[in-house]
Amino acid sequence: MSSNKYKPHLLVLPEDGANEQIATGFTLIPVLNQRNITILRPFGGWKKTVDGFTNNHFYEMTKYTQRRALLLIDFDGQAESRLDFIQKQIPPKLQDRTFVFGSFSDPEHLKTAMGKHFEAIGQALAQDCAEDAYTTWEHDLLKHNKTELDRMIASVRPFLFEENPSLP
Repeated sequence: MSSNKYKPHLLVLPEDGANEQIATGFTLIPVLNQRNITILRPFGGWKKTVDGFTNNHFYEMTKYTQRRALLLIDFDGQAESRLDFIQKQIPPKLQDRTFVFGSFSDPEHLKTAMGKHFEAIGQALAQDCAEDAYTTWEHDLLKHNKTELDRMIASVRPFLFEENPSLP
């Protein structure tokens, strides 16, 4: 399903099939408004994901001011330097609407460490976001995402998660 470009929405750019499956799992929780999230096909590498974003989505991000973008990549053990490199590729006027997440190593290691398939990992991450909890996000292979996660949740919670009286 495609999002309405003129309303708040999140565009997910996954590096590979594993990250795409995690993103798909994220969309499976009942309180997520699926109309407000679009997952693109994998780009085939973190650099290709960044290039795809810079070459194909900068203009659209400027044109569609309600769009947020999430680059979902593998950090391959280089979380700090890779995040720094990617953030330098994003124009300042888009930085508040662009986020970068990923497993510290790669999703396959995360899958093994958590003992869950990719979609189940995505569901657990989404449930944490919906409930303002960080249980899954505190995993050793995910905890480096905390700053980006806090930024993104503040930006997307109002339109991505449906109102639920049991949530804070």
